[in-house]
Amino acid sequence: MERSHSAAYAAAGVDIEAGYEGVKRIRRHVQRTAIPGVLSDIGGFGGLFAPDVSGMAEPVLVSGTDGVGTKQRIAQLMDRHDTVGIDCVAMCVNDVICCGAKPLFFLDYIAIGKNDPAKVEALVSGVAEGCVRAGCALIGGETAEHPGVMAAEDYDLAGFTVGLVDRKRMLDPAATRIGDVILALPSSGLHSNGFSLVRKVFDIEHADLGRVWDELGAPLGDILLTPTKIYVKPVLAAIDAAEVHGVSHITGGGFYENIPRAIPDGLCAKLDKAALPTLPVFSLLHRLGGVSDRDMYNTFNMGVGLFLTVSRNTADAALSALRSAGEEPVVAGEIVEGSEKVVLL
Repeated sequence: MERSHSAAYAAAGVDIEAGYEGVKRIRRHVQRTAIPGVLSDIGGFGGLFAPDVSGMAEPVLVSGTDGVGTKQRIAQLMDRHDTVGIDCVAMCVNDVICCGAKPLFFLDYIAIGKNDPAKVEALVSGVAEGCVRAGCALIGGETAEHPGVMAAEDYDLAGFTVGLVDRKRMLDPAATRIGDVILALPSSGLHSNGFSLVRKVFDIEHADLGRVWDELGAPLGDILLTPTKIYVKPVLAAIDAAEVHGVSHITGGGFYENIPRAIPDGLCAKLDKAALPTLPVFSLLHRLGGVSDRDMYNTFNMGVGLFLTVSRNTADAALSALRSAGEEPVVAGEIVEGSEKVVLL
């Protein structure tokens, strides 16, 4: 098939040939994510997926969308673009798992100042890796060149996922009871939230991203770019093994915004700060930025990527399932009666 070419469009700053080269480069990464149900290859007008709903009485689709946010600026400063795609997938699939849904497929969207096929390939390679970790398929996407609107080296990566769950197996926070145990799953780092504050504290535009702070034990840039952990498989294992009432993905807004989304009115998550697996980067931000304790827990994940609320009599089963899936869960607190949704002791 003859490829299209527009000299006028090229003169306006849009390189169609670079777009073709980008598609050629990303194909092998997309193929890594293929799972049963995928019916289409990239390049069509729509991504096709046939979900297996056998055994489900009432299949429910659960969708989630998000981006990477200003963490992308760190990637741009370091010219390292193969990890933020993992973040993009994680921010979406970790949300739908809070409903008990298994992610089926993912689509990405890259807005870029100048279409650089190698950079686009690096970005999509990260998206593909995130999909592999989540067990979902990358079935489509879009790269849009924005000359004159974005600087040539700038890009913005976003995406969305669709998951599936049988309605009777959907997580219902209304089932939460006094005495339920709260389990915390450690984060891999900052994940993809709070980076506007992170960039301010470290004066990131002028910072030495190769500096190894004593508290961190690794270059600052490496710590900041650590990809968001994907919790799909461990949480699904816990749901199969135990009575899970609620799951909270700790993203923007930290503890005080996200935990209440999975707790009914009249109940409170009482958490033991000493039990939380807080990482050194949070202590460093607290010290350098003079950020209050309240603001730290209202902005960052503080070392916890996900909280699960489980019935007390199945807590051991949940812990066992999570450990078998490679997680290191900790008992972080319990559900008590109270008007405040979150109490940190």
